[in-house]
Amino acid sequence: MNVSDLCWSASIEELKKGYIELRDDYACLLCGQKIEKGVIYPWEGVLYEAERFMYVHIENEHRSVFEYLVQLDKRFTGLTEHQKNLLQLFYRGKSDGEVQRELGIGSASTIRNHRFALKEKERQAKIFLVLMELLKEKTKRAPGFLPPHSTGSKMAGRYNIPLDDREQILNKYFPAGVDGPLKTLKMKEKSRLVVLREIAKRFEAGKIYTEKDVNEILETVHDDFVTLRRYLIEYGFMDREPDGSRYWLKGEASEMGEKDMDRKKELKLQYKEMKTEGGVYQIRNTRNQKVFVTATPNLKTINGRRFMLREGSHNNRQLQEEWNRYGEDAFVFEVLEVLEEKEDGYFDKAEELEKLEEKWIEKLQPFGERGYNQPQKARAKQ
Repeated sequence: MNVSDLCWSASIEELKKGYIELRDDYACLLCGQKIEKGVIYPWEGVLYEAERFMYVHIENEHRSVFEYLVQLDKRFTGLTEHQKNLLQLFYRGKSDGEVQRELGIGSASTIRNHRFALKEKERQAKIFLVLMELLKEKTKRAPGFLPPHSTGSKMAGRYNIPLDDREQILNKYFPAGVDGPLKTLKMKEKSRLVVLREIAKRFEAGKIYTEKDVNEILETVHDDFVTLRRYLIEYGFMDREPDGSRYWLKGEASEMGEKDMDRKKELKLQYKEMKTEGGVYQIRNTRNQKVFVTATPNLKTINGRRFMLREGSHNNRQLQEEWNRYGEDAFVFEVLEVLEEKEDGYFDKAEELEKLEEKWIEKLQPFGERGYNQPQKARAKQ
């Protein structure tokens, strides 16, 4: 599993979220995927603004930041497989006894000792981070590293290359300068990463090349342009169509390809054409049949409530507590009635939705043992 280059420069708080905010985009720290600001993204019938859609991306592609990071190779985490298993069980809220039974090792006291060992590892990590920060302040120049390309299939994070070494490698293999020919293709993989990264700069981001175009550029680098072309693909600096008809820069080497631009236009068009329907729905606890009834001007945004409950931020405390207790699988979201909108004459959608909500609350009486709604004024705050 590779790590996005963005991870290495992110703060701890940014890593916990799993993404960072750039000028025009939000970028996933786990895979490098960028979500453009100002675009509304449809997902499973729901529309999301860019930052909220980044949460959707992380959940669907990586499950969670924790799940992604804990699965990384030991060279990134320093964790053994046993320690990873323990952390995953602790993260799921398992007690010492439950962890012991699931792993089949020692006793509950053994698990407590493992917890202590992990806490010791945390303390050591904090001291190390402080030492590195003090070193940076003292020297005004922390040792820089050139990380492997995030989309490369060959490297998989094998080398961290000091930036000083990068200059030495380029001087050695490009004796006439980085715009000149390559001295030889025979080099260690560590050097090859630096060389290929430099060669990739001869291609324009967002531009589509034919195989002939690629060959003509690479011929100015080395006679064996076929091998160079293959390396650029294998190490993740370029990508191509299966038939070799089109080539383009990939991942961090590329800004915005034609396909991405077409996708953005499509999403914007979908947003403009998508008609929203208001209505009343209920969140029903299938364990005790209690319901929470509410109205929304756009029924396609129901999943927004689901996200709030998942994140523990729903403003109905009783509903949130029972969601936490019974789990997501115990609840269903059901549309009770769609608001019929008048096309002619005066029509106040907010007012009509309020009336529709009152109608269903009067009908279902979702109070006390029957539901999570609060009567009268308290209900208006939900």
